[in-house]
Amino acid sequence: MDRVRAPNIRDVARVAGVSYQTVSRVLNDSPNIRDATKDRVLAAIDELGYRPNQAARTLVTSRSQTIGVLTSMSVHYGPTTAINALEQSARDAGYRMSLTTLASSDDAAIRGSLDFLMSQGIEGLVVIAPQERIIQALEDAAITIPTITLDTSGRASGHSVGVDQIAGARLAMQHLIDLGHTDIVHIAGPRDWIEADARMRGYLQTLADADLRTRAPILGDWSAGFGYYAGKELLRYRDFTAVFAGNDQMALGFLHACREAGIRTPEDISVVGFDDIPEAAHFAPPLTTVRQDFAEIGRRAMAMLLALIGGGEGELTRVMPELVVRGSTASASPASFSL
Repeated sequence: MDRVRAPNIRDVARVAGVSYQTVSRVLNDSPNIRDATKDRVLAAIDELGYRPNQAARTLVTSRSQTIGVLTSMSVHYGPTTAINALEQSARDAGYRMSLTTLASSDDAAIRGSLDFLMSQGIEGLVVIAPQERIIQALEDAAITIPTITLDTSGRASGHSVGVDQIAGARLAMQHLIDLGHTDIVHIAGPRDWIEADARMRGYLQTLADADLRTRAPILGDWSAGFGYYAGKELLRYRDFTAVFAGNDQMALGFLHACREAGIRTPEDISVVGFDDIPEAAHFAPPLTTVRQDFAEIGRRAMAMLLALIGGGEGELTRVMPELVVRGSTASASPASFSL
């Protein structure tokens, strides 16, 4: 069976009744093309199902129309959602996206990943790697193309987009305080994660503002397994009435430990998470949590990056989080909690 040849630019020119140079100018969005001619060319492209050869266009225009994305954690819900939004926004603007995930956070791995992306002639870079040592390594790399980091801590130089993590933690804590909780434990994320540090600071600031007892946060690893382990240890003493978990997965593990110990949620202990993953509404009980709009973060980051590529300006952009109240929190009732 003969293989069907894919349509090329000359086929489009023949159907549209123009030269192939005119088709090329339409593809490159030249301003010197009459609307009627452009419409004929676009109609021919649609009729033939023509797809421009990206490598050839790069040679002609000296532009790759490619955005690089460097991430250290694409398997988690938040980064995955942001990446999907980035890709859709890039595609809508006529760009493609090249993604690479860091195998580790050492300097060699970061340099290798950057070299891989730069070899593809990327026009801009989005970094989803909110860890102190990765941000520092990127600073040392002295990247010269437009770059956006998904982080609102202000620690990365240049342009950033992200959720105000401190404000999110304060929403969670104020909700618990308003319910009458005065002894609140924080199960935090890993020490070197920028987001974990910001949520921890929000926890401590809110306690200080309310003149409540300050507890040392418990440093975790974002996993449900750690939340479960921390819960088993904390419930041996039971000298608190509420838990603010650094993310929903650790909150899930803590809820598991409560069920095993016969501790009722929220009657005995209230629990708040962070992220609002899709499963949070289906925890037992449904989890009160702080919602981050990861898709909006991705869209804003790509819009800012494309503006920078076009010679525009950008700045630190914060997306405000939202408290989602469900069934895992209730008014403090110390009398029902056996010490």
